[in-house]
Amino acid sequence: MEAVMDAPQRDAPLLESIADFCRRSGIAESTFGRRAVNDGKFVARLRDGARITPETLARVSEFLVRHGASAPEAPPELMPLIRIAARPAAPAPQRDGTPSRNFRFFDNRQKYLLFVNTCSEKEVIARRIGMELAHLHPRPPAVRVFDAGMGDGTVLTRVMREMHRRFPTMPFYFVGKEISLEDVRLSLAKMADRFFEHPATALVVTNMYYSEAPWLTPKALSAATSMVWHEVALSGTTSHEFSEQIAALEPFLAKNWQAKHSQKTGNPVYERPVALVLYREDFRFLLDEVIPRQGRTRADYDLVLASQPYRARVPAEFKAAKVIAPLVRALGPGGRLLGIHSCGNDPGMEIVHRVWPEENPFQTTRHDILRAVRAELGRDTRHYNFNAYADQRAVFRYDMHTLPTEVSESIGTSTLFAAWNAAVYVAQIDDERLAKVIGERQYLDATRDVLQAHGGLWFLDESYVVSRKRD
Repeated sequence: MEAVMDAPQRDAPLLESIADFCRRSGIAESTFGRRAVNDGKFVARLRDGARITPETLARVSEFLVRHGASAPEAPPELMPLIRIAARPAAPAPQRDGTPSRNFRFFDNRQKYLLFVNTCSEKEVIARRIGMELAHLHPRPPAVRVFDAGMGDGTVLTRVMREMHRRFPTMPFYFVGKEISLEDVRLSLAKMADRFFEHPATALVVTNMYYSEAPWLTPKALSAATSMVWHEVALSGTTSHEFSEQIAALEPFLAKNWQAKHSQKTGNPVYERPVALVLYREDFRFLLDEVIPRQGRTRADYDLVLASQPYRARVPAEFKAAKVIAPLVRALGPGGRLLGIHSCGNDPGMEIVHRVWPEENPFQTTRHDILRAVRAELGRDTRHYNFNAYADQRAVFRYDMHTLPTEVSESIGTSTLFAAWNAAVYVAQIDDERLAKVIGERQYLDATRDVLQAHGGLWFLDESYVVSRKRD
């Protein structure tokens, strides 16, 4: 059993040692956290009173000593525990130079928010999903949709609008997976209008893994016993009333939507699995067979959305085994999975290549992923159809929002920064490499040249579909 301390005042010697080391070394505290314990937010969390384990303290001490600094004084409360731990502390994950292991793509909030607000990817993806709705064959009691990464909820909200247009009288069942607390807040803030326009809606938000979320059931016994299942019946009939009740969920989210980073992969993982179930109280009777019950849930989705659900650089086999294959198994008869990811060969990659000529983040195509999914499914492959489609249908473009007058001989600094941010975000360039070029003008010159050459900036995504046979 891992022991912890959580009183901020006890961390003072540790924080002082770290601050002193950062001052003498000329590095940021976020850089220290990444190098010492593979967590760029480690020091910030300490200052906020976060807990620290003896193992983590040992790793920090080892890092400081290895770089010529003195080890921090251990809190008295932890000393007996450290001595009792006979095994050596686990070393910090080695930085092998592989960007796929060193860059936590989905946890880069500033880059993400700037990207989604300056580029049209969300809107274009929603339109691409709309094409799939024409091929759905819903079965009672509801149209069932799983979103394998809600993000800020922009895509899901647009899809819900389109679904209401196509299926105005059918009950809806949505399950959205999202590990980020901030994204959950942003997504829920958009849902009040959806409950007003389409009242026969049951919405579930969860932080579980791809292999668990479609079924709302943790696989590990320890996780299952600690699961938080929270059901909210929204009262009233107006979007304002729904919005007020959703906003009141803030303390619940802050308490339960906690995440940590896997020491093996660097990916964020939940501390406790959570399922938040929302529906309108006045439609409880109609939705009785739709609202999920803990321990009695099913998948059988009509549509699974897998938009940018994995890192570009990880092997196709990993993407298939850990992400796509579990989602395919969650499809009901006639159900369709739509996968979308970046594919490069666009002006965004031109910017990246001018700074890092050998950079190649998009090493697996839709064809590679579908082959890997077939291999992962094995004999079950016979139950599914795999559609890579021709480029004319599979590949689509989205743009960075600019005015015609912004891309001229003198491009504004804000436009250049937005374009550079979008390019490195899509290419998933890690922060350490970014830090090495930010002090020079090469990256701004490269961005300006590409914008002027193309009259703007755009990117390419590609899509694929896996559908389950109806028989």
